Amino acid sequence: MNAKFETRIIQEGRTPLQDVIPLSTPFMLFLDPSSRCNFRCTFCPTGNKDLLKKTNRWTGMLDFDLFKKIIDDLHEFENPLKVLRLYKDGEPFLNPRLADMVGYAKKSGKILSIDTTTNGSLLTPERVLPVVEAGIDQINISLDGMSDKQFMQFCRTKVNFKEYVDNIRQLYENRGNCKILIKTVNELLTDETRQLFLDTFSPIVDKIFIENVSPCWPDFGVEELMNVEITQGIYGQEIVDVDTCPYVFYQLSINPDGKVSLCFLDWGHDYIVGDASKQSLKEIWESETLFNYQVEFLKGNRSNIKFCKDCKQLSHGMADNIDPYKERLLAKLLKKRESTKSI
Repeated sequence: MNAKFETRIIQEGRTPLQDVIPLSTPFMLFLDPSSRCNFRCTFCPTGNKDLLKKTNRWTGMLDFDLFKKIIDDLHEFENPLKVLRLYKDGEPFLNPRLADMVGYAKKSGKILSIDTTTNGSLLTPERVLPVVEAGIDQINISLDGMSDKQFMQFCRTKVNFKEYVDNIRQLYENRGNCKILIKTVNELLTDETRQLFLDTFSPIVDKIFIENVSPCWPDFGVEELMNVEITQGIYGQEIVDVDTCPYVFYQLSINPDGKVSLCFLDWGHDYIVGDASKQSLKEIWESETLFNYQVEFLKGNRSNIKFCKDCKQLSHGMADNIDPYKERLLAKLLKKRESTKSI
């Protein structure tokens, strides 16, 4: 196998959050180029039109001028972002300005790494190679079928699997310094297709992995929809109860209309902490709204936040556990807030 068998989330070398919270600069920014998707996957809320009609979610493309304003806002922060993630709810390659976005962000000098996650169906050379040439650091491909038939079954979309593989092969051959990762989920594989997955893609990607389905989206029953029982975490790890969400302490999640969600899992766009089209990112990062959510978590009041109380991302996919440090971190957070007000 040529490719490394490795997860998207690298555990080694992570900064212990308990040592750095509160952060003057977020580590990560989720910025969604498109809240639309060309797939209608049974296991994703973006694929459920009836469900989305009941939410506050605006569906569309991120405007390039708004994108530039958001990237320009990063200059107000003391440090560069560790990661700009150009995805959230939809398919990033639907946005015709994706390459321009990568290029503009790369030239800002305020971002250490840029990546995106795609369903892989639009990775034609005409679409993807300009993104590579613009300087993207990693493209993560989420594979949801090992045949035309399986794509139709799970994604309710017609995909020519041979062309799908050929496009990834061409991308790999022209990837430059960009890393290509492909992953699928256990629940879509049989013993036969598992080996086929590894044999097909290992020679044409840098990293490959098989994840477990995760019930990460609150109010969206993945287990029922896929008729599976989830007994392990996303990466095969033991499921462990975690109460304090670390995401609110190190990332911002911006939807294509500029509204900033409390969390990248806010698929309905119901938990808004700011508007990047009207406010600076620093203003949002230091806002009373986000601060109050952080305090609620550190006080152990997760159950008071409807969206968060039943979230399984903490137990099934979390890379950080700051539960043992809640009291100390709350004291630090409150002290910093008081000192900021007195200035």
